[in-house]
Amino acid sequence: MADPLAQRKGSERLSARGRYLLGLLIVGLVGAVAAALAPPPSRDEVGAGVLLALLVQAPLGWWTLRSIGTEKFQLVWVGGMIIRMVVVALAALVLARVYRWDAGALLLTLVVTLLALLLVEAVTAVREHSRLK
Repeated sequence: MADPLAQRKGSERLSARGRYLLGLLIVGLVGAVAAALAPPPSRDEVGAGVLLALLVQAPLGWWTLRSIGTEKFQLVWVGGMIIRMVVVALAALVLARVYRWDAGALLLTLVVTLLALLLVEAVTAVREHSRLK
């Protein structure tokens, strides 16, 4: 029978930064596979949605994680959510029109990737700031 304390110590080898980067990498790889498997007319939209989500969420998520426990956390969290919403709106109103992309494929991929990355952020936060470490 495995020792639960030894298992917990083994899982703590990754720092919050390492866990967050690993999560970003996994989501990015899944997104790359999704783009490769997407129907040819939608590949650009799927790839752009994944890339845009990673470019926006990676720094915003890390900024939020670093602000947990500080007096500026709420401001950082709300500001990050507003930025994410603005990016989705700009993708729909500007990118899809300028590049003549299928807005549905672009927005679906962008929002799903943002949600996956927000889950990575939440899991990292819970693991880092849990009392049960």
